[in-house]
Amino acid sequence: MDGEGKYARELDVAVRVVHMACALCQRVQEGLVSSSSGQVTSKDDDSPVTIADWSVQATVSRILSDIFGDNNVSIVAEEDVQTLSKPESTDLLAAVVNTVNECLAEAPRYGLPTPATALDTFQILEAIGRCNSSGGPTGRHWVLDPIDGTLGFVRGDQYAVALALIEDGKVMIGVLGCPNYPMNKELLNYPYRHHQALSKLSKPDPDIWEKGCVIYAIRSSGKAWMQPLIYGDMKLEWPNSARQIHVSCIDDPALATFCESVERNNTNHSLTAGVAHSMGLRKKPLRVYSMVKYAAIARGDAEIFMKFARSGYKEKIWDHAAGVVIVEEAGGVVTDAGGRSLDFSRGVYLEGLDRGIVACSGPILLEKLIGAVYASWDSSNL
Repeated sequence: MDGEGKYARELDVAVRVVHMACALCQRVQEGLVSSSSGQVTSKDDDSPVTIADWSVQATVSRILSDIFGDNNVSIVAEEDVQTLSKPESTDLLAAVVNTVNECLAEAPRYGLPTPATALDTFQILEAIGRCNSSGGPTGRHWVLDPIDGTLGFVRGDQYAVALALIEDGKVMIGVLGCPNYPMNKELLNYPYRHHQALSKLSKPDPDIWEKGCVIYAIRSSGKAWMQPLIYGDMKLEWPNSARQIHVSCIDDPALATFCESVERNNTNHSLTAGVAHSMGLRKKPLRVYSMVKYAAIARGDAEIFMKFARSGYKEKIWDHAAGVVIVEEAGGVVTDAGGRSLDFSRGVYLEGLDRGIVACSGPILLEKLIGAVYASWDSSNL
């Protein structure tokens, strides 16, 4: 693997565990899309959470702790055990326990250790609850979003498994698992279920329908890599057909593709439209769930990502950490809307953001984008 040195072991484990988590998610998503079972509930902010969210968190927590030691692992993650611990969540918890144990039984396929015996309910809750770090400016902290884009996940569309390692406030490793990311970028314009259905009508061309990848990078390596997911009885053989990826060379706004969030509840689409117009972007926005937007920039499938949160919404580090380091090592740039680097040293939230977050394939587009933000800001209704 590229990136031999200080973080080689951590990257190796992170990539393998994200591969395994993607397989877990695919099994759960197939069940969600094909049935209306009670596998989805709501958090306090009404955002959806599924058995896959908790199962991935438990699995990743357990693997990292087994390999690096309980006392050496600090994990910042999105989910907690409160909902699962309620008396009315007995069936939900049982489903999580079963899903985690099914996944861990497959660990040897990914070159990872499997527990000698199946984990019980207490051990599963302990693994999820262990992810209670709040990060900060010192020490090593793993940052996990077990399913980024849960709404896309439950709709059978795009989502990501995101794992990053922060050391002394800086993101050093980023791994993004994108199980539904089509290798043909044109298919990003359609809901995943659409081309999934089409593929069943005729014999799919593997070059068109191939999907699923894990993208990763180490800080200061100057390289980002992509591996395909493994299917069936395949084993994860290193380096698993890894190929280097790089951002697009397009720097003309008229030719650039820009991404924005699908969800309207935490994104100001009207401001984004104003910035796009001011900048001279002519293409329709590519609306994609989750950190797949960062993957699209890093892979050269899009040139711009901008997100302007609605008033009162605070960006969380697990929604950006892995994507930021991958885009930067692939040759791109990520800043706030004022051109300042994102600060991952201040806990769970990205504090001090100037209006929003922007990512570009290069500095020329970034300069034009930030200029357009300033030009559009005064006329926005924020």
